[in-house]
Amino acid sequence: MERVLVNLIANALRYSPPGRPPMVTGSSHGAVVELRVIDHGPGIPADRWEDVFLPFQRLGDGDNHTGVGLGLALSRGLTEAMGGTLTPDETPGGGLTMIVALPAGAAG
Repeated sequence: MERVLVNLIANALRYSPPGRPPMVTGSSHGAVVELRVIDHGPGIPADRWEDVFLPFQRLGDGDNHTGVGLGLALSRGLTEAMGGTLTPDETPGGGLTMIVALPAGAAG
């Protein structure tokens, strides 16, 4: 779970504008624990959301010094291995929210 959160928070920090740091929230909904990593950056068009989980995808990011595009693919795989899901959503007001949903007691 630590690796998943490090990847998601690093991405949120990379794309957040100055003065608008990302936020991490947690909540429980019955037998599901949900963590949200919220940024107010440029966001990603909804029709490209699944593309970010493909290995070596950077969606036009030209910075070759911050990774090779494996972080989100790895994060989704690790989350699914724990019985959970990793899905993107729009941030109200602009940006991207990454939602990790896990069965309660599965994180570790």
